[in-house]
Amino acid sequence: EYSALLSTGEQVSMSLLAMILINRGCPAVSFTGWQARIKTNHSVHKARIMDIDREPIKKQLNEGRVVIVAGFQGIDEEGNITTLGRGGSDTTAVALATSLEADECRIYTDVDGVYTTDPRLVPTARRMKHVTFEEMLELSSLGAKVLQIRAVEFASRYNMPLRVLSTFKGGPGTLISSKEKTMENPIISGIAFNRNEAKLTIRSVPDKPGVASQIISAISDSDIDIDMIIQNVANDATTDFSFTIGKEDYDKAIKLLSKVTKNLDLPEDCIDGDKKIAKLSLVGVGMRSHVGIASKMFTLLAKEGINIQLITTSEIKVSVIVDEKYTELGVRALHAGFELDMEPTEEFDPL
Repeated sequence: EYSALLSTGEQVSMSLLAMILINRGCPAVSFTGWQARIKTNHSVHKARIMDIDREPIKKQLNEGRVVIVAGFQGIDEEGNITTLGRGGSDTTAVALATSLEADECRIYTDVDGVYTTDPRLVPTARRMKHVTFEEMLELSSLGAKVLQIRAVEFASRYNMPLRVLSTFKGGPGTLISSKEKTMENPIISGIAFNRNEAKLTIRSVPDKPGVASQIISAISDSDIDIDMIIQNVANDATTDFSFTIGKEDYDKAIKLLSKVTKNLDLPEDCIDGDKKIAKLSLVGVGMRSHVGIASKMFTLLAKEGINIQLITTSEIKVSVIVDEKYTELGVRALHAGFELDMEPTEEFDPL
């Protein structure tokens, strides 16, 4: 019933838009998710699209009508209305573009593209002309809010180019595709940051098989997403075990860890927590062919007196945890230090 209720907002919007177009002499028709035959699995509030029957939409397009499909919703095998969860409208758009074999999927939003970082934080942030799927997946997962990660995952899986454009003004936007530069690939494409982070540490944990599993299983089994994990081994066969989660799960995680530490016969004061942290991340496919990125990042932060608490890396990403009060200073220092306000030295046409 809750999904049926949530789906009504998009239905109001689609029919109003269709009526406006028809009144202006533009033939149009609106489709709910079930009318568009967007079939999903049985998950009620975070359903995943399994299949789309494109024939009803193609029929209307062939008859010269603009087809308006309600995003964020679908129907399961039993005929129940399902909703796709946060970012579901973007995911619907990508799925429809893929099903209809479009050249690209265009997402109109409140910004005119993907920027090197949040322009509200760094006024010199630059709109990027092109971002790879890999980079956008990392940026979305690390805190960039332009596109939801599920939509980017869907586009990447089916190699559907995405273009982010502004609803309110013209411009080429930012193209997100699988193609990379070859000669002049920028080392760093963007900087993401996330203040919604909390760190938990269990001190003096026995360094033996199965202990880490007990800790992590207790958290993950309660649907709490774990981000960074750091484990240090001491000389006395114990370890300090640290990991990060979302702030909204902090209190719940503390209660779960208290039960785990009791089972491990650890003292009550062995759990430390910190909700005043932030994650800063460098992202760029150019990291694959360049060394010294992490070293430069650490140096730039050190010059500003910013201490690094945790570090994690991947092939195209370096992330660090710092004190939350240094978020803006850290982002600005990294943006300037890696010269992200400067245009690439060579134009590149990703198409």
